[in-house]
Amino acid sequence: MQTTITDEIVAINQHLAEKIGQQKYRVWFRNSTRFTVADDYLKIGVPNPFVGSWIESHFLSDIAAAVESVTGSAKKIAFNIEPQLAGNQRKTQLDGQAQLVQQAQNKTTRSRFRDERAGERPLKMTLESFIVGPSNQLAYNASMSMISDEVSPFNPLFIHGGYGLGKTHLMQGICNTMSRTKPTANWLYVSAEDFTNQFVLALKTKKLEAFRRRYRQTDLLAIDDIHFLASKPSTQEEFLHTFNTINLAGKKVVLASDAHPKLIGQLCESLVNRFVSGMVVKIEPPDVKTRCKIISQKAAAMNKELPDKVVVYIAENIRSNIRELEGAILKLIAYSSLCNEKISPEMARQVLAEHISRTDPIVHISDIEATVTTYFGITPADVHSSKKDRTVSLARSFSMYLARKYTDMSFPEIGRLMGNKNHATVILACRKIEEHLKNNSSVNWQSPNGNKVANAQDILAQLSQTIA
Repeated sequence: MQTTITDEIVAINQHLAEKIGQQKYRVWFRNSTRFTVADDYLKIGVPNPFVGSWIESHFLSDIAAAVESVTGSAKKIAFNIEPQLAGNQRKTQLDGQAQLVQQAQNKTTRSRFRDERAGERPLKMTLESFIVGPSNQLAYNASMSMISDEVSPFNPLFIHGGYGLGKTHLMQGICNTMSRTKPTANWLYVSAEDFTNQFVLALKTKKLEAFRRRYRQTDLLAIDDIHFLASKPSTQEEFLHTFNTINLAGKKVVLASDAHPKLIGQLCESLVNRFVSGMVVKIEPPDVKTRCKIISQKAAAMNKELPDKVVVYIAENIRSNIRELEGAILKLIAYSSLCNEKISPEMARQVLAEHISRTDPIVHISDIEATVTTYFGITPADVHSSKKDRTVSLARSFSMYLARKYTDMSFPEIGRLMGNKNHATVILACRKIEEHLKNNSSVNWQSPNGNKVANAQDILAQLSQTIA
């Protein structure tokens, strides 16, 4: 049995090397990882979070294909840190570059989900390092107002926008500035997931009063990913009381989410009303000029100065979010260090070709939602809600189907962006539309102008034409 497992691992490594090329395999896998097949899982041991994050971002589909080809079945892939593997890594320029990148990013893959408070580890992101542009000017000004005024003119400050646009940066910057300007102030930065977990633990251990004192006796409470509270009524009620207590005391609350409060599905009306009673501000993707500034700043943090033409090329071709820009810069610098070549526009075009095609979708999920909801005569808030009437259900199903068709997002990602729906809901919705299309079924729905009927294929054709 042991021989069979060992042979499988060897075969998986060989298949992977053939798929991604010997050079990439040698750098990222040969001495840096350990594969283990157990039940329905392939466990990948990595020496540190940087290597794990890079492999997950760039080689996950290749690994999955290699495992399925060798074992004959798909496996779930899990990463775990094995520090002893660090001794196996060859000390190359790339290893040094990895350390620089980790220092520049000032975070591990889990840092976003640690809670931080005054007197403990300081947060890394500051308002001084935040690049301001037309897409985030209002959010930045609101953040400055939160800390410059003794009593904020609005409460809470609710920042929303897509993944990797700077919401967490602003929140940590607010906390850092308060820590520096008001050393005695008591602030708390935590994710909504941690708030939920700590609340549940407090209930189980009968330490609810201690939990409430910790969260309610703060001068500033900053909670990231507040949309995580969706579909958790007990936690929502607890947070509502926490917010009311802090607000009545004249203290400050800052929240961040992927979506506008009214677009977060399964969020109680009382919380939505509290959120929109303050300052709700959206961060849009940065424009080209702002992206150029961000690229130059990130490269400088990695001790590299990119040629102007390379900076412009990256900025013009990667438009989705800042983290994708970071990934492109890292990939380019890593390739340059590995091959000992000077970074040039031609190198950037060659090295980033696949990265650009993967990260810059032609269609965004917001475009799909806008098209579908307009067609069916409802709002994006309806799609994100828990409503299950015929019209909303049909629109939601078409939105999920089109998201799978036009983007590279996974089922869980689509579900999360459409009101924190379970990935199984997305799968069933896609199958439902596929069945309608296969039979060209006649479907009906209630529009603002009365009942409407159309064939599934005609609906898809009209929606696709509008999206395109």
